[in-house]
Amino acid sequence: LYKYRHQYPQNFKDIRYQNDLSNLRFYKNKIPFKPDGVYIEEVLNKWKGDYEKLEHNHTYIQWLFPLREQGLNFYAKELTTYEIEEFKKTKEAIKRFLLAYKMMLEFFGIKLVDKTGNVARAVNWQERFQHLNESQHNYLRITRILKSLGELGYESFKSPLVKFILHEALVENTIPNIKQSALEYFVYTIRDRRERRKLLRFAQKHYTPSENFIWGPPRKEQSEGGGKAQKMPAPPTSGHISQTSMHKKSKDSKNSSSAVHLNGKTAEEKKVAPGGPGEEKDRPSAEPSGEATKPRNTEDSNGENSNSELEKTVPSPTEQKESTASPEKEEDGDSHSKDPEDPGTADAPDDGQS
Repeated sequence: LYKYRHQYPQNFKDIRYQNDLSNLRFYKNKIPFKPDGVYIEEVLNKWKGDYEKLEHNHTYIQWLFPLREQGLNFYAKELTTYEIEEFKKTKEAIKRFLLAYKMMLEFFGIKLVDKTGNVARAVNWQERFQHLNESQHNYLRITRILKSLGELGYESFKSPLVKFILHEALVENTIPNIKQSALEYFVYTIRDRRERRKLLRFAQKHYTPSENFIWGPPRKEQSEGGGKAQKMPAPPTSGHISQTSMHKKSKDSKNSSSAVHLNGKTAEEKKVAPGGPGEEKDRPSAEPSGEATKPRNTEDSNGENSNSELEKTVPSPTEQKESTASPEKEEDGDSHSKDPEDPGTADAPDDGQS
């Protein structure tokens, strides 16, 4: 997500002239999306309101909300900067893109109320919120939708949606299971630093219990290239194992790390059990309390980035954060992994800024 917010500036290949503009041609109703063979007009007209189809089909979302990243549907092509420019200049494509956004909002129980991106509860919100609270793979879809909005000229639509979701999760308690994804993914799709801080302050104000609100992740345990293990605070799911293994010789550090990873995976699987795959529920009380003053950015990354690449953006060991792979990849190809945000753009509260 750090790379996304900064227009993928490092080591990102943008093949401007080899792209066949398939995303734009799909939105111009000239080609169907693959592998289903369905045109955009049919999706917008016949799939709207068909919640069973929208829930269980996992190939359309990459076409409706394209990104500059390869998803699991290998038929869907990545956006390029050239295609983005052409897309923004094509009125029929933009019109259909907004209709697709409205269709998905309705699927979640939300409606778009004006041209500035403000949203509210839809008529069917009770039924759909209950579904959204239990069907957690949709949180991954929301992350993709937010990122695609930003790529195709609707960055301003993202904050109203994230604020609405935070309000429903933390204040109204209608979709409590979404709060972790909202705080660790949705917020960090927003490119404007001040907007992110506003959302985090709102969340901190309404988070209960307030003492469990965490502004940052645990620190990185060890680099992914076989570097020396670093001493760590006890991970929430297996603290006794970690504390014991910290005092062993370095040759035992790999075994300790593996034990913690397996234990953590077990806990994540238990959290996923009540709902759909691919997203874990929030467990704020399990977070180490010693990190309460750091910026919350535990999922601020792209799933494809390696730790070694991200460490280049962290000038000091004290600013390195934990990088933990998600138990599952999302259906559109972005795994919800945890990497550090650039320390120069950290989202910690700043009394001098709003």
